[in-house]
Amino acid sequence: MRLARLFPQHLGLRRTRVAATVIAMLAGAGLISVGATPAAATPPGIPSKATAQSQLNALRVAAQGSTSGYSRDLFPHWITISGSCNTREQVLKRDGTSVVVDSSCAATSGRWYSPYDGATWYAASDVDIDHVVPLAEAWRSGANSWTTSRRQSFANDLTRPQLIAVTDNVNQAKGDQDPSTWQPPRSAYRCTYSKMWITVKYTWGLTLQSSEKSALQSMLNTCSS
Repeated sequence: MRLARLFPQHLGLRRTRVAATVIAMLAGAGLISVGATPAAATPPGIPSKATAQSQLNALRVAAQGSTSGYSRDLFPHWITISGSCNTREQVLKRDGTSVVVDSSCAATSGRWYSPYDGATWYAASDVDIDHVVPLAEAWRSGANSWTTSRRQSFANDLTRPQLIAVTDNVNQAKGDQDPSTWQPPRSAYRCTYSKMWITVKYTWGLTLQSSEKSALQSMLNTCSS
């Protein structure tokens, strides 16, 4: 059940504020414990500032390609990873705290902290798995020439920081934008986000636009390490 549904939409509250309000009420009533800090989603392979800078310097700048011919179906995702668990379910388990799954590997309970906006969620339905470099952005940056097999590997990449559990409406607001037009609303995470984006594009041999590179450089400059 989405916490936001407990309040009428006409109140005009953002869902993250609603969630925080409800959690505070439940904690105050002794119905839940919020003493433990939820684990932050931490994808693997996030480079240091120095490594990310070297990778950014090496990326080829090119005009953004067209979305002509693009379809999400050309990037088969949420494939089976282990047993009955698909990629989405693997990331939910990795990025959450005290995650319980049923026999089909669907998360039935747990706690997810979204570093993009600082919100905590208690239902998997409130969480999306973000492709850090969106599939459409990858298509425009060179993936249009890949094989379907390579696009599948990209869309389900659990080795690099390409997948992360975040608040669903924040992910939807991002859409297929690059950092020149969208950055995490929580500014403290922009350093990490830039390093994730850079290393994914570098590893997969994707290009970037001049405006995108400038935005990434500005974000990277905020990093201490």
